[in-house]
Amino acid sequence: MVVQQKDGKLSGCVHDFKKFTSKKLLKMIMENPLESRKEWLKMIFAYHTKFHKRSGDMQFWTHENHAVELYRPEMIESRMNYIYENPVRSGIVEKPEDYLYSSARNNSGLKGLIEVDYW
Repeated sequence: MVVQQKDGKLSGCVHDFKKFTSKKLLKMIMENPLESRKEWLKMIFAYHTKFHKRSGDMQFWTHENHAVELYRPEMIESRMNYIYENPVRSGIVEKPEDYLYSSARNNSGLKGLIEVDYW
């Protein structure tokens, strides 16, 4: 994810993002009667709480943030291309813009599922 916080307090923004998304995703997984991997996922999420007391009974995200300041346009472009290529390398899609949850769609003129703010 490449993000910028307008007031410069990225750490708090990442914390809030991880807290909100983990609660929502864990709830969706655990309450979905059609989720066939529920017990396996529950075991994995519970396992990772053993290493961090702050996690509660299940941990979705790691506690580490590998923030890298992208201070040149070339660096931003390089990181974005790396992110865009992840679903291609994983064999999920043939082209980056085919991945529905990527801003690569927006950048190639297709309608994306997410709103993209260009600065």
